[in-house]
Amino acid sequence: MKRQRWYKSFYWRIAFGFVVFLAAMLVVQAMLYTWVVARSGRTLPGQSPSGFAQTVANDLANALERDPRVDLDRYVHDQYAQVAHPFFVMLADGTVINFGAGPISEPLLRLAHARLRRRAEHLERPGIDRLDPEWSDRSAGPGFRFNRPVPIVVGGQTAGVVVVPPRAPFGFLLRSFAPTLSVVAGGVLIVGTLLASVMIFGPARRRLRGLESAARNFGAGDLSARAPDRGGDEIASVAGAFNAMADDLAARAEALAASDRVRRQLLADVSHELTTPVTAMRGYLETLTMPELALDEATRARYLTIISDETARLERIIGDLLDLARLEGGGGSLTIERVSVAQLFDRVAARHERACQTAGVSLSASIEPGAEYVRGDRDRLEQALQNLAANAIRYAPRGSTLRLSAAPGGVGVAIAVEDEGPGIPEEHLPRVFDRFYKADAARGATSSGSGLGLSIVKAIVERHGGHIAVSSVPGRTRFEIVLPNDDMAGPPDYSTAGREGTS
Repeated sequence: MKRQRWYKSFYWRIAFGFVVFLAAMLVVQAMLYTWVVARSGRTLPGQSPSGFAQTVANDLANALERDPRVDLDRYVHDQYAQVAHPFFVMLADGTVINFGAGPISEPLLRLAHARLRRRAEHLERPGIDRLDPEWSDRSAGPGFRFNRPVPIVVGGQTAGVVVVPPRAPFGFLLRSFAPTLSVVAGGVLIVGTLLASVMIFGPARRRLRGLESAARNFGAGDLSARAPDRGGDEIASVAGAFNAMADDLAARAEALAASDRVRRQLLADVSHELTTPVTAMRGYLETLTMPELALDEATRARYLTIISDETARLERIIGDLLDLARLEGGGGSLTIERVSVAQLFDRVAARHERACQTAGVSLSASIEPGAEYVRGDRDRLEQALQNLAANAIRYAPRGSTLRLSAAPGGVGVAIAVEDEGPGIPEEHLPRVFDRFYKADAARGATSSGSGLGLSIVKAIVERHGGHIAVSSVPGRTRFEIVLPNDDMAGPPDYSTAGREGTS
């Protein structure tokens, strides 16, 4: 089988979508965090922008007092590299140190110059430093809003001013936080992917692998292969559906195998049963046609009688096979009516009177109250009882009694045929209704039947919606038919367009 490419895997697609979704969420979270920081105006912990400007001015003043020749540009970028708020410094000589404030507008530079100049005048003439507190809002231009510049005073002289916007620009904050956020996001992605693989995709993958393995094994012929269906999620539902399908297919395969065995056995039995009379007939016919063999009239008549008997036997076997096929296949028709059980027993007794006398067997019949009538096809029911009675007479010992009885059976009427023969061994009982099955050795007699009589009886009873059972011990064998009585609903409505023949 062609191996699946990894990038077409269902798990890969889910994992890729999960990672992309997680990355998008982290980016959105980072952008939102940066925007919140920008809107909050926070710089150092616990400080406002104006307080931060004063802190920077004091720090730069101290640095200049320690070393007047210090490189303030380098000092600012080194000292405040981790600060998440921009500012710029304008020194007294006009030099501008820009720390993330972006392009500085010309009006803002002039305002810073004015602040330096006013600061110098204030030092010379105290009281002149009264500036309008809203000057920055009106003069910085659209989009700019800065706090009052804070002077850097060193030794009583103004060395410069520090200007801090009340809100940090979004781009500046994004550049400031990007490295840290990238590291955090990468770590979250890696850890989240590993955890998702172990906790989410791992169990699902193992269970789907089990389902795939079961399907492959079942397809390869292992009808016992089943998928693990524990849990109550969708995978368990799919596994349960697969197992139900596998059970059904296994049952069908077993039924087909059993049907094939039965078919093969039936063909062998039919061939054997048909070959026996045909072989006998052919042998006697060949003998009769030999010109060199002189036969007297008595011998010729005996041979012709045997041929006639074997022909009749062959016709009976073929008729029984056709009859059984029609009954089991649901073909033909039954005429369902109210049938008297007493009349059925009378016809059985009349039919087998001579046979009972020859075998030295007596016949008795009894009908209990509530079992006087049944619903069914009169001719077919008589055929079933005639077959059971003939079978019982064949094995009944001389001097015994054949009993016909009818009694309420709970779900209908139970009609029984009972003899006092040697009985049927227990191991043969499950198969006595099979086609061509004969337990003659166990019954202590040689059968002249076709082995189809009990199969036909069972088919007739089942077509009437009833059932048949057998019980046997030495000295007592009982076949019991249970049929719907006259007060109960009849069997399925078979067509009455015609009537099947009886055998």
